[in-house]
Amino acid sequence: MSRRSLVVVGASAGGVESLRAVVRGFPPDLPAAVLVVLHTTPGGSSVLGSILDRAGPLPASTAADGEPLVPGHIYVAPPDRHLTVLDGHCCLARGPQENGHRPAIDPLFRSAVRDAGSAVVGVVLSGMLDDGAAGLAAIARHAGATVVQDPADALYPSMPLAALDVVPDAATASADKLGSLITDLVQQAPAVDPRSDDPLLNQETAIAELDMDALNHPDRPGTPAGLGCPDCNGALFAVPEGAITRYRCRVGHAWSPESLLARQNAALEGALWMALRTMEDKASLHRRLADSAKDRGAPHVATQNLRSAAELGEAARLIRDLLAQEPAGQA
Repeated sequence: MSRRSLVVVGASAGGVESLRAVVRGFPPDLPAAVLVVLHTTPGGSSVLGSILDRAGPLPASTAADGEPLVPGHIYVAPPDRHLTVLDGHCCLARGPQENGHRPAIDPLFRSAVRDAGSAVVGVVLSGMLDDGAAGLAAIARHAGATVVQDPADALYPSMPLAALDVVPDAATASADKLGSLITDLVQQAPAVDPRSDDPLLNQETAIAELDMDALNHPDRPGTPAGLGCPDCNGALFAVPEGAITRYRCRVGHAWSPESLLARQNAALEGALWMALRTMEDKASLHRRLADSAKDRGAPHVATQNLRSAAELGEAARLIRDLLAQEPAGQA
């Protein structure tokens, strides 16, 4: 193969601005297909394709399931579907969320490696947390080219920083210079045989594509981690990925470390609000029982209920103080 044939791009918060800058820098005859994942809400609309279509010289559209990849075209993941590459075609599936997202960046990056090996250019742009870092590490491990938006240029630098933490030698540039940088990398010949076999990567990609054989396979990726999945409460398995350890549960939810911590914080907050509501309900009931006891001339019962209401009020105050604090690791 004389050049790299596939560019995969991941972005999240602040990513639309970065993506527009990147595609403006592409030439009209870019000899590679470009696939883009931007984190979206499940009920969102597919407008990114039209935005990128107007932003640069390459045509851009929302990807369709089974659509063949054509060089010089930009394919955008629709909301609530993972976008992957399968035998030179777009594949859309409602597979398990990864890092709390669908579409997620890591499944696209892994599938690109499965399909094109070292003939891939992986790009991580502005965003929060760490989706894309593990996928970029997989591209680097298979001798693909890796690119990260300069964190100082990103509106939200967390994703670029996480990517550089696991792929420190990735090329970096500001968004307005990434288009030409990616074009130069596309023109280069892959360093090794572009096709490679990675059973773990293939299995995880198949899970994202809702492949039932992969989902029902008795052997799960990784080893038991002693942690629970915040999405389904199932057991998590630790999956080594170069310098980091990822996690995946039996039904397929996958987590990188920062994303797992963020979702655990959200689950903890939800549990605290539930506990607070329960305590305040019980305190209110105890006060009603105290009033009723006073009315029927039972002061001892009234005192016991008022004491219980006061204890619950103090416990509720402590929970409110916890809720007012910044979650550990996010200060």
